[in-house]
Amino acid sequence: MGAKIKVAAVSYLNTKPLLYGIERSSVMDDIELVSDYPAKIAKSLQDGDVDVALLPVAVIPQITNAHIICDYGIAADGNVASVAIFSQVPMEEIQTVYLDYQSRTSVRLAQLLLEKYWKRQVEFKPATENYIDYINGTTAGVIIGDRALKQLTNFEYIYDLATGWKEYTGLPFVFAAWVANKELPQDFIDRFNEANAVGLAHIDDIVAEIPFPYYDLHKYYTENIHYRLDGRKREGLEEFLSLIR
Repeated sequence: MGAKIKVAAVSYLNTKPLLYGIERSSVMDDIELVSDYPAKIAKSLQDGDVDVALLPVAVIPQITNAHIICDYGIAADGNVASVAIFSQVPMEEIQTVYLDYQSRTSVRLAQLLLEKYWKRQVEFKPATENYIDYINGTTAGVIIGDRALKQLTNFEYIYDLATGWKEYTGLPFVFAAWVANKELPQDFIDRFNEANAVGLAHIDDIVAEIPFPYYDLHKYYTENIHYRLDGRKREGLEEFLSLIR
């Protein structure tokens, strides 16, 4: 195929089933795989440093020639467990919300739901590295990914953002999709799609490889996260993009 296709993905637990198949597929011969947190991956695709990324969907409108190339991604139809507003007081008492710097999509979703669904006017603060330590009193925080799963037993109130979205719109929510910033060979796209599917047939093997005492990963991979981007998921994605425009 010539030069390798640069592919970026987040290094969170939720991507393990997709990467499991990719890393064991012949498609690996054609790609250079890198990992980072969502906001950095978004910048890499924006700057043209990578060709394909498991992209936080809020960034799609900012990518030149952005197009989804795969039937798989990171979505939820209700409770996602790993993206939430964490608080020690109920929603109506929250005054300030720290915004997790790792994902613009989760931040935009939190802002949208606070305004339109929970009808709250709060002060937003950019999160520092150790911001979770400062979530107390009337100060809440958006926490995502593996860090969120580790915090599920540490806070009195947890407002799951995918649940909030489902209650507000009636639709599933797509957090990330495989997005390219250029045209790619159809043969590569087909094989990449097939590779994503492989891991979903090996959930038990994946869970067995990951010691994680904080949350039931089998439940996470089979109930909380929805990996196939079907028609309803794409409808939810379009609704979100239209609302944040």
